[in-house]
Amino acid sequence: MKKLYYSLLFLLFSSALGYSQSVADIINAVSLDSLSQTVKEFSGEVQTVVGGNTVTISNRNYNNNNLAAQYLFEKFESLEHTTVTYQLMNGDDNRRNVIATQLGTTHPERVYMICAHYDTVNDYCADDNASGVATILEIARLLSGQCKENTIIYALWDEEEIGLIGSKYYAELAESNGESILGVYNIDMIGYDGDDDESFDIDVKKDDTGSQAMSDDIVEVLNTYPFKLNVNIVIPGTEYSDHSSFWNRGYPAVLVGEAWSENDQNPKYHSKDDRFELFNLEYYHELSKLSAAYMATKAGLTGVDNTVTLSNNSLVANQDNATYQWYNCTTGSAIPDATSQTFVPTSNGSYRVEITSGSCVEVSTCYEFATLSLPTFTDLELSVFPNPVHSVLTVERSTNEKAEIILYNVSGKRILNVTSTTQNTQLEMGSLTRGIYFLSVESANKSGMFKIVKD
Repeated sequence: MKKLYYSLLFLLFSSALGYSQSVADIINAVSLDSLSQTVKEFSGEVQTVVGGNTVTISNRNYNNNNLAAQYLFEKFESLEHTTVTYQLMNGDDNRRNVIATQLGTTHPERVYMICAHYDTVNDYCADDNASGVATILEIARLLSGQCKENTIIYALWDEEEIGLIGSKYYAELAESNGESILGVYNIDMIGYDGDDDESFDIDVKKDDTGSQAMSDDIVEVLNTYPFKLNVNIVIPGTEYSDHSSFWNRGYPAVLVGEAWSENDQNPKYHSKDDRFELFNLEYYHELSKLSAAYMATKAGLTGVDNTVTLSNNSLVANQDNATYQWYNCTTGSAIPDATSQTFVPTSNGSYRVEITSGSCVEVSTCYEFATLSLPTFTDLELSVFPNPVHSVLTVERSTNEKAEIILYNVSGKRILNVTSTTQNTQLEMGSLTRGIYFLSVESANKSGMFKIVKD
């Protein structure tokens, strides 16, 4: 008789909090650590990895930013359910917009865009506009695991600093192709709050109902959740950022940024002294959370639950009445026959589940399954017999302490579940098909896992 002892240790990867199902959960999942690290990497404060090589993104000037574009492409490419492409302006490989898309499952034709420019006029330029870029990457990460009613486009523009050229190129093509965009949320500089008054601007086009409606919706989100922010509605708004490219093509758009209307803009703007150290981190975090909340609201999160419940010996997808596929996060490969709601790992590793409900597919975060130095039952404390078993399996314990006894099939499906308060518990297995099963016995302080052969 071979005993297998396992336990679960919860671990979140890529600074991610657990995927969630509500706008409030998305807000809470926005990670300041993740935002800060991305700003530092993208502004050249610290090294990063691009194309498998350790590099420093030392400059993002329009004629020297292919490395920055590749960084962005790879960030999007690593996300679930996200397609990414370079939009080459006039076919020029050195003039790249980076466009990522997460398709809606109910109304893919309903398109909302969040955007920021990634080019600069100097070295570093952390606030202008690594702050906006990092926020968009964070929102894309959080929404990539969610099923959404509507389509979200994440657009990062080249050549903003020399005349909004990247966004103009996109907007002109979109108009000529008859593309519908229900709203364009442009972020430009959201890291600096010199007077600590938590104020920010929403720039709105004068006499434009679409732009005004977007502003109203942002304010509604602001008032619905407990943000530490004060809003200024600026009408008419500035035309000196990428939202105006869409204004000029008839698309609803707004600019979200620092309180320039109060003369509280970053004094190191457009210089190599625009560094991460000037950020008001709480302010930056709050504006990033507001942006995430607005986009999650417009995305229309659907009701598939992609969370997982952990026990000492199994992972259970919380969504009922769906189809499941468990994956090894380390290899990225699907685990053969691991297609039940419950998964019992037979070796240490990192695991996630893909859940399909109707046309909606969602993916959980990764959980690491690792052996811990917790007490396990000894042979004198617990025995299971006979093994192999034909009909009745006996679980014999040295005490009558309350214990949970669960039998799983080889695919991880829960077959039997008994709460025992006696020393001897009998499980009827005569009607079960022949094959391999796993028996979990768990008390308040000890646990054990047995491989059972059913004859």
